Order: sequence, then C-alpha cells, then structure tokens
Amino acid sequence: MLAAFCMALCFAFPIAEYHLTDPTLNQVTEAQLNLIPKSNPEMLDQILNGEPQVNFSQKDSGFSTWYLIALALATIAIAIVCIFLFKNRVRQARIVMIGVMFNLIYAFLVFFWAVDKYADTVKSYMHLNDISVNWLIGAYAPIASLLFLFLAQRAIRKDEAKVRAADRLR
Repeated sequence: MLAAFCMALCFAFPIAEYHLTDPTLNQVTEAQLNLIPKSNPEMLDQILNGEPQVNFSQKDSGFSTWYLIALALATIAIAIVCIFLFKNRVRQARIVMIGVMFNLIYAFLVFFWAVDKYADTVKSYMHLNDISVNWLIGAYAPIASLLFLFLAQRAIRKDEAKVRAADRLR
C-alpha cells in the first residue's frame, strides 16, 4: 500500500523544476515537469511585457508524459492488486516483481530521459542556453516506492518459507 501511495505522490508533486535566465531582458523563466501537464495562458504576455519572472507552460510546449503516466498507473494497480493475492504467495511474489520492473523502467525514464528531454524543449522554445535543474518530490517518490516493493517481496518470501517449513513438520 505504501508503494502505491508513493507512486501516487508523483501525480501530486512536480518531478523537476527548471530555471533559465536571460541576461539581455533581465528575465528569469521557471518551468516545472509534471506528470499531468499544466498550462499557463499568460506565458506569452509575460514574455512580451518584460516581466521579471515568466512561468513556462508544459502543456503549450507539446512535451508528452503519457508513457510515464501509464507506467505510474500500472505500478499503482500492481501494488494494490498484490495486497489481495495473499492466498497465493507465489503469484503474489511474481506480480510484485513485475511491479518492480515497471517501477525501475519509470525511474530510468524519469532520471535519464524525461528531465533532459524537457530541458532541451524549454531551451529551444525560449532560445536560451543557461538552465539549472532542481529535482523535486515527484522524482524521488518512485525510489521510495521501489524500496517498499522490495520490502514486500522480501516479506512474501519469508512467509512462503514459513509455510513450507510448517508443511514439512506435518
């Protein structure tokens, strides 16, 4: 259940935050990478009016995160389904391992692909090169979820070992 909760945190919190500075216009552009894209309809007005801080819109950039959403939802579903498979521990262990694999793929895509790809999208859209990235809760929550899935796998194995030992004693 904790693994599902940690993956659900990815929907509530941003994955990364970007800061771009334009020294010629004295503007700072901020952008966030979220699983569910958010829009800022005033973004172009902020740029044209020379406001000191511009909030870049992920929805308008065309950057898609549907694959991350699908993997996160699959991991949440697997973590919840595994709770109800306690009568068949072998199947429960196998399904938890599938959840671990989905979670590893998700974490790999977030850390090694999505954050860099979105940074490139923001740089090309804003025509700036200087960018700094801050990792936020949405990037670290899958790692906590992965830890909880490993702990669940370990507990399932221990339960199965206890049941087999009890069967030998009969």
